[in-house]
Amino acid sequence: MASAFAAAALLLHFLLQLLLRLSPSAAQPGFISLDCGGADDHTDGIGIQWTSDTNFVSGGQRAQLLVKNDQQKQQFTSVRYFPADNRKYCYTMNVRNRTRYLVRASFLYGNFDNSNVYPKFDLSLGATPWSTIVIDDATTPVVEEAIILAAAPTLSVCLSNARTGQPFISALELRQFNGSLYYTTDETRFFLTLSARINFGAASNESVRYPDDPFDRIWESDSVRRANYLVDVAPGTERISTTKPIFVGTNEEPPEKVMQTAVVGQDGSLNYRLDLEGFPGNAWGVSYFAEIEDLTPNETRKFKLVIPGMPAFSKPTVDVEENAQGKYRLYEPGYTNMSLPFVFSFGFKKTNDSSKGPILNAMEIYKYVQITMGSQDANTMASLVSRYSQAGWAQEGGDPCLPASWSWVQCSSEAAPRVFSITLSGKNITGSIPAELTKLSGLIELRLDGNSFSGQIPDFRDCHNLQYIHLENNQLTGELPPSLGDLPNLKELYVQNNKLSGQVPKALLRRSIIFNFTGNSGLHVVNNGISHTVIIIICVVIGVIILLGAIGCYLFTCRRNKKPSNDTVVIAAPAKKLGSYFSEVATESAHRFSLSEIEDATDKFKRRIGSGGFGIVYYGKLTDGREIAVKLLTNDSYQGIREFLNEVTLLSRIHHRHLVTFLGYSQQDGKSILVYEFMHNGTLKEHLRGAADEKITSWLKRLEIAEDAAKGIEYLHTGCSPTIIHRDLKSSNILLDKNMRAKVADFGLSKPAVDGSHVSSIVRGTVGYLDPEYYISQQLTEKSDIYSFGVILLELISGHEPISNNNFGLNCRNIVAWARSHIGSGNIHAIVDESLDSGYDLQSVWKIAEVAIMCVKPKGAQRPAISEVLEAIQDAIAIERGPQMHRTIRRQLMSNRSMGGSSSVSNTGDSSSVAVDLEQNGSSFDELLMRPGLR
Repeated sequence: MASAFAAAALLLHFLLQLLLRLSPSAAQPGFISLDCGGADDHTDGIGIQWTSDTNFVSGGQRAQLLVKNDQQKQQFTSVRYFPADNRKYCYTMNVRNRTRYLVRASFLYGNFDNSNVYPKFDLSLGATPWSTIVIDDATTPVVEEAIILAAAPTLSVCLSNARTGQPFISALELRQFNGSLYYTTDETRFFLTLSARINFGAASNESVRYPDDPFDRIWESDSVRRANYLVDVAPGTERISTTKPIFVGTNEEPPEKVMQTAVVGQDGSLNYRLDLEGFPGNAWGVSYFAEIEDLTPNETRKFKLVIPGMPAFSKPTVDVEENAQGKYRLYEPGYTNMSLPFVFSFGFKKTNDSSKGPILNAMEIYKYVQITMGSQDANTMASLVSRYSQAGWAQEGGDPCLPASWSWVQCSSEAAPRVFSITLSGKNITGSIPAELTKLSGLIELRLDGNSFSGQIPDFRDCHNLQYIHLENNQLTGELPPSLGDLPNLKELYVQNNKLSGQVPKALLRRSIIFNFTGNSGLHVVNNGISHTVIIIICVVIGVIILLGAIGCYLFTCRRNKKPSNDTVVIAAPAKKLGSYFSEVATESAHRFSLSEIEDATDKFKRRIGSGGFGIVYYGKLTDGREIAVKLLTNDSYQGIREFLNEVTLLSRIHHRHLVTFLGYSQQDGKSILVYEFMHNGTLKEHLRGAADEKITSWLKRLEIAEDAAKGIEYLHTGCSPTIIHRDLKSSNILLDKNMRAKVADFGLSKPAVDGSHVSSIVRGTVGYLDPEYYISQQLTEKSDIYSFGVILLELISGHEPISNNNFGLNCRNIVAWARSHIGSGNIHAIVDESLDSGYDLQSVWKIAEVAIMCVKPKGAQRPAISEVLEAIQDAIAIERGPQMHRTIRRQLMSNRSMGGSSSVSNTGDSSSVAVDLEQNGSSFDELLMRPGLR
């Protein structure tokens, strides 16, 4: 008998060991547990099987933690970290569609990079922002949990947008729910992020999770105290527990072990306060009750929910045993959609007819997060990359555009972006060109050159926006599709060095495009019905080369021997390259100075007053007494000549009192010169960070400068047709005249926004002011100017430069991140320039801070128009002028009354004059000042 028992025990032990060695899908259905950065699979102490993350993510490097943590779990000894760049790095996991999952991501820094720079970066679920991970302790894990309904066969968790340090992750877990657990009516539009999951009355500090909870939710013990978490515990709160079984098989099915403990309010109440991360917001919140005390027939337990300031949420009387239909059974009341504040105070209070105080076993609170629609081409792009699942470029994961685009993709900036550029040059791709590419209706640029594509070129007739097609150096066969000639916006078509045959469609030969089909021996051009084999580059290419050569000859050789005539301007590049708006300079609208005039005015360039990427600026004075600033080109590269022509052409056409006045130009003897009005007080930059006696210490004066500059930008954006995008707004390009009025200067990088849309261009601008969306997408819009102006507003508030190693704290170099942190926490004083005169109205500073933060939003679509920014600045000025107006109006009113006249007062600000009569209206002076229009 004993031997039989021993044999049975041995068999049982063998079966348990076998079970632990089963694959995760067999032993733990619906579980994925990734040890990020771990080299080997392993099973932890509670039986969860962990897998190396190698096959779930593309890119990143492994690192071991240098600072030990108190958990000593294997999955918390290493991390996978990623570059701090503009890309996103995604884990992609297979899921069951239309099934709910718990997703848990853990981050333990442990000084893995040996830098002691605490990282800060973004976490997203697919295209939807999930959380900003902020590390402030090397040894304490940051854990984020979400519950989401899978809407596709895969689910992606992405890291991106590092502000400090490098993005990293320690562990990533996926847990599948069954049935209707955590069902919400809006689950296709929102997912839930965990704010609190508490096991009340817990016997120890240990959390309850798998295997006690078959879904591996982590129930935190209420005995673990964190700062501002679970405080204000009412007197008389006691812990109780039971070992009896509890029925938990309804609703969210909390684990029995959690329901076997509770707290009771022996003095009649239970009170707690929670700080809910990410709130205020809409919440899903439930309480879990089970009667685990044996009450006598005369004892009752009835109580109500109490939320201070929210009487509407006080539920009807709760009788746990009655509601649960018996003892030791789960009862789960709650609200599936309620608005909660950041500091959430709540309690349960017994009713007058109850003999026992309230009871509470557990609680969960989640916040609703709206699911981002994602890019319009997400499904098409997912189908495309599925063809090449083994290729590294196809494994970036997540949405192709959000929160950052794939490295080989560029997307538009709208809320639901479209793919407009694909670059897969030299990726060693074989097979036919994927049909998915022909379904990308927003596609502008397609580069598939240098691969091994074979078969015919597909029909791109549905891609009406296509401008650039590069298919050269492949193995393509068959004829050129005639539909290529019907693409309305086509500018470049490169198909050379393939195996194409047949006739070149006549529609292509009639188009004014760059078209290269050399190296296709079977491709023919039909002329007068006779077929000829040709090796040709269309003449427009040759024309461009000849023109550039002639220009180079003229610029660097020919014109040394011959001075240009006084009625011409040398164009350094074809007008097409500068855009149709920047055509040849009209001499009748731009005055041309002779070089001798400039040399006389500047005393042969004697007094240097500034310099920049374009060249050197000198002071001068014309014979008529006008003071001038002379900008001499020293960069004679193609880019330098283009910027010179750009500024001449642009400034000869636009005029505004808040743009620096352009007086003319000179091109003679190899010198390219621009002439402007002289601005006596230099740049705004000098008056923010120059010598103490030069600093502008009046907040009102800084606001007036911002208003002047905004009016100049408003003219460029709304008063010009097409819109002019400055592209290099910065405090050194805002100049101040002798009256300290501001004007916008330096238009060498400016561009027109053709058709009111974006402009695809090489990224140019100044670090610190450069719009990050423009940098990533290379798509320039007027919202790029808005970003730069937002940085200038932050400079006006703080006095700091945009980029600094010293002014923004240990782990921050950028004024935007620094200011956003303080403004978001309500600490405006931390960013206000200490050199400002006292007496400013903090409300006006807040007004500018808020609009500045709107201006530097990551996406252009989220930023205000310049007219809205100008309105906010004028509101701030009105706030500052309020006390001054109060004194002026009082003085004028008193003067008028003493003279027996009417009380007619002219407002000293920019508003229209105001006429009042105190005797007629019967109003007090202070009442008058509160009327609209005077404040």
